[in-house]
Amino acid sequence: MANTKQQKLEAFGRLIDIMDELREKCPWDMKQTNESLRHLTIEETYELSDAILKNDLTEIKKELGDVLLHIVFYARIGSETGAFDIADVCNSLCDKLITRHPHIYGNVKANTAEEVKENWEQIKLKEGNKSVLSGVAKGTPSLVKALRMQEKAAQVGFDWPTAKEVWAKVDEELAELKTEFDVDAGSDKTENEFGDFLFSLVNLARKSNINPDDALEKTNQKFLDRFQYIEEKARAQNKLLTQMSLEEMDVYWNEAKQLQPKK
Repeated sequence: MANTKQQKLEAFGRLIDIMDELREKCPWDMKQTNESLRHLTIEETYELSDAILKNDLTEIKKELGDVLLHIVFYARIGSETGAFDIADVCNSLCDKLITRHPHIYGNVKANTAEEVKENWEQIKLKEGNKSVLSGVAKGTPSLVKALRMQEKAAQVGFDWPTAKEVWAKVDEELAELKTEFDVDAGSDKTENEFGDFLFSLVNLARKSNINPDDALEKTNQKFLDRFQYIEEKARAQNKLLTQMSLEEMDVYWNEAKQLQPKK
């Protein structure tokens, strides 16, 4: 049974009260700063990402709580200098959402998700952003950054018409990469061509409605599971991995593939 709005408000108020008490009485909480919490926040965000990819709803609930704790913690720290508090954070977000959804709170028409995204980028430019791409944080992981830049450029019309044209670009970049590998696999030019090839693959994924970061992470997990299966088999035989031949490891790798659920 879903909680009522009043229950949700009470739960949020309870969290704020606990945060205030911890900040005033707990030695660890008292010494934290924005800088000391930063790496922990990144870690919690990745843990939430893992839970989402596994579709583990119980774990998603837990990790959402951890991320929410950090948001409330930063707001509490902000309130101590008079810079802002949690109400300011919420009101600032509400104002931004209203401004950037004129099709809901104004007279603008937007009947598709793509039209909403296009309006969003135009509004951000009017708010003072000097570039369509300025909203992509410098610290964003490279694969996600490539996707976000492509998405933002596409929202103002700088995009391939269909995935077919992107396939041609992928083939072109792969051919250029192979040429440079034949010349000097370790050169700066080969590295540049490798980057161009990856960027074209991200474009292909985007045009095919595939999130490349999710796809790669799922492959990472498959590799992890299969490799750990090989390690388990090695331990069962009282062997080190270095004592197993590649052929032996291949047998167990293929066994692990058969044991993994088909998706």
